[in-house]
Amino acid sequence: MLRTMLYTKNSKLTGKAGSDSGLPFLYLALPVMDEPGFLLRVLHCLKAQSYDRFRLFVCVNQPESWWYDPVKMDACLNNEQSLIMLKAFTGLDIEVVDRSSRQNGWTGKRHGVGYARKTLMDQINAEAGENDVIVSLDADSVFTENYLLSIARNFYDHPKSVALAVPYFHNTPADDSACKAILRYEIYMRHYFLNLARIGSPYAFTALGSAMAVPVWAYRAIGGMTPKLSGEDFYFLQKLRKFGEILRWNEELVYPEARFSDRVFFGTGPAMIKGAAGDWSSYPLYPCSLFDDIRETYNLLPMIFQKTVDTKVVKFLSAVFREDDPFQPLRLNHRDPEHFIRAFHEKFDGLRILQYLKTAKEKDVSTDETNLWEFLERYYPVAELTKLEINPEKFSFSNSPAEELEKIRMFLFQKETEVRFTSAPQ
Repeated sequence: MLRTMLYTKNSKLTGKAGSDSGLPFLYLALPVMDEPGFLLRVLHCLKAQSYDRFRLFVCVNQPESWWYDPVKMDACLNNEQSLIMLKAFTGLDIEVVDRSSRQNGWTGKRHGVGYARKTLMDQINAEAGENDVIVSLDADSVFTENYLLSIARNFYDHPKSVALAVPYFHNTPADDSACKAILRYEIYMRHYFLNLARIGSPYAFTALGSAMAVPVWAYRAIGGMTPKLSGEDFYFLQKLRKFGEILRWNEELVYPEARFSDRVFFGTGPAMIKGAAGDWSSYPLYPCSLFDDIRETYNLLPMIFQKTVDTKVVKFLSAVFREDDPFQPLRLNHRDPEHFIRAFHEKFDGLRILQYLKTAKEKDVSTDETNLWEFLERYYPVAELTKLEINPEKFSFSNSPAEELEKIRMFLFQKETEVRFTSAPQ
């Protein structure tokens, strides 16, 4: 585990924070499903925090139908064990939401981590003050003893920020297949982040349910979280970004567990499962040129405010929205360039960016290895890349050892850290 971030901004992350400190009270939202071992670990992690102004809300959840499915019985019993553990655990202020016991489980289509997270946040919202902060956690993630203090101080220092996308670093498992899978997935995520950052996208952040926080006033302003079976964290932060600025820097990290898991439809667990089987089609490393296409349209927006210019992104938007001129509705509703450009970014949001990249990638035959090294060699000095001691011509995500993937992961992590650090409000 990395103990600290690579940079600090005059940090004072030490000692207990008393009730008169002025720092916000934190409400922690923790969904739990079939993971009593991880739950115990995160409870002890929270008990060791140097910041004590927080309350933990836990939703142990599962579909009601699992009680009638022999294949799922172990998960049901594990959830029972989690409820017992939470009741017996001392030293923390814990509010338990039971959506797993018989007659309490999810029914119909409303189930999964997205509903659990929304249930917790809505219950917190009913109790919390507007200047309090909701911190989203996952049971299989850990952090240092100063993690909660770092979040409280971050929002205290930046009271107008609508959310925090916390930096992350996956712990690598001993199993070689799982290790290479999580390294490959993290390389994908960091490559994506860095490319969005370099073109100036408002959506250059990484959404992880275990690594985000939101002040209560902002949660109320956007009407709360929209539940999803998967990807609720992505849609939640995107919704918040359309409302205001998201912090990307924090002096402490979250360390998610890397494990094969099919409890959600997409995300880390499913990506590792598909990746270990050799299928990375859902998580490609997109060519730099596709991000450049987006930047081209960004740069032309002042001109497009007057008259639509034909670009690849404009053609994509015309097809998606079935509009001959996707900018004309924006011009009619926004009479000055500033509001026009903001409306464009709300229309061509993080989801549409991803859709554009996926659509354009279908016509591209370049490999992930080619796209990775093109990016590295274009934007970073040769002297830095030489230190990796990796031959680009021989590098292969499938065949190269985990040690080489780890070197690339660390390089991209350091570059992402620099971007996050320099983007932090002063």
